[in-house]
Amino acid sequence: MAEQAKTQTKAAPKRKPAAKRKPAAKRKPAAKRKPAAKKASPEFAARAQEAGRNAFLASLGFYGKAYDQAQEQFNNIQDQLEERRKKADKLYKELVKRGKKVEKDAKKAVDDIDLPKLELDSLTDRKKLDEQLDKAKARFEELKESVGFKSAA
Repeated sequence: MAEQAKTQTKAAPKRKPAAKRKPAAKRKPAAKRKPAAKKASPEFAARAQEAGRNAFLASLGFYGKAYDQAQEQFNNIQDQLEERRKKADKLYKELVKRGKKVEKDAKKAVDDIDLPKLELDSLTDRKKLDEQLDKAKARFEELKESVGFKSAA
């Protein structure tokens, strides 16, 4: 034990660890350099210019085609609209014609009702007034049925 105690006392004091250094970056071996590019030949320049022009013309053609398709759709829609307007005009004329016929029939029905020139005294006769009213209602019911009018009720 004595020896152990001596070794412990003789042990070197603890040192702070040295600052860690970053390892040096490994260098790649120098790449072989290509010889400097030669001036572009006139043939290469002409081909590059032609390729650029063709790309421009392709995009211009794309926009032209899109415009044509949009114009065609617009024309189709206008044609459909014009066709619908013609149908609406035709239907309107048919309705006016039918309205004239219904008006004529209604006037005829009113003229058919016998309404004698009543004196003020005869207006007080409730029985005669009810008979004439019933007759008028019946005539209008016939007129409605002949026209095909259906009531909302």
